[in-house]
Amino acid sequence: MAMTTTSTPVQFTEAELKLLQALVYQECGMHFDERRTHFLQDRLQRRLKECQLDSFYSYYRLLISHAGKEELARLLENLTINETSFFRNKAQLELFQKHILEDLVQKKHAAGDHLIRIWSAGCSTGQEPYTIAMQVADVLAYFNLRNPPPYELPSPKPLIPPPWRVEVLASDISYSALRAGQQGVYSEHQMGTVDYSYRLRYFDKVGERYAIKKSLRELVHFDFHNLKTEFLPQRNDVIFCRNVMMYFDEAEQKRLVEKFWRCINPGGYLLVGHAESLLGLTQKFVMVHRNNGTAYQQVEVAG
Repeated sequence: MAMTTTSTPVQFTEAELKLLQALVYQECGMHFDERRTHFLQDRLQRRLKECQLDSFYSYYRLLISHAGKEELARLLENLTINETSFFRNKAQLELFQKHILEDLVQKKHAAGDHLIRIWSAGCSTGQEPYTIAMQVADVLAYFNLRNPPPYELPSPKPLIPPPWRVEVLASDISYSALRAGQQGVYSEHQMGTVDYSYRLRYFDKVGERYAIKKSLRELVHFDFHNLKTEFLPQRNDVIFCRNVMMYFDEAEQKRLVEKFWRCINPGGYLLVGHAESLLGLTQKFVMVHRNNGTAYQQVEVAG
């Protein structure tokens, strides 16, 4: 009769967890307080099992070694919960499309600046940046109908009418999420919040799944970015950073908002998650509020 061995999960001491919390905070700014200790333990146990290690000490040694860079990236990936969907927080996206984008397009057109640059920070598997790209394409199509250019557009009509250029930068700390976003293929379940007209215009049905059309996919550029660093995308008209700041403590949130202020064009906008707020964090953004949708507009600060 074969013996069966049951592996008991490794229990971590408070000191060990604190050590790991400090490492994670130092690497990416994510803060795991008491409420998240259970979650942290669970993810740690998974990684130890995966690495076939039986003690916290040996795992920690791996994480801080040169060879452990890949494992550290995997751990961080396991600690971010990639919950996302198309058209998430409808009221906010309505504010973005009907007010922020309309205003932005009018001002840019008047100034002869036809580049729209939007950054989706913490983009997960791509639903948010693709939603943004669809909304920008819609707004520009309507703008062109109302302000037809003095020349004939090529046929078939390009998704983004010239002279407009659109760049949506999508960044995340998770390489697997970025790969999924780059592929741009989604299941029927993931498409639940996408209505028929959007499916028709922006997706190709491939078997049981939906693939983002090439013309839309080309507007979105996926890249790895750690918000803890200083090397972040500059000159953005709008930054989406939704449900990311809640992972950070107040000190790190303040630093991040300061970085975002520097990364946004004068008068540009920052959109944060439904349960997040810049209240008490900064004087450099003013809240814009319409029909339950909120955003923050960058204000120029003297001095």
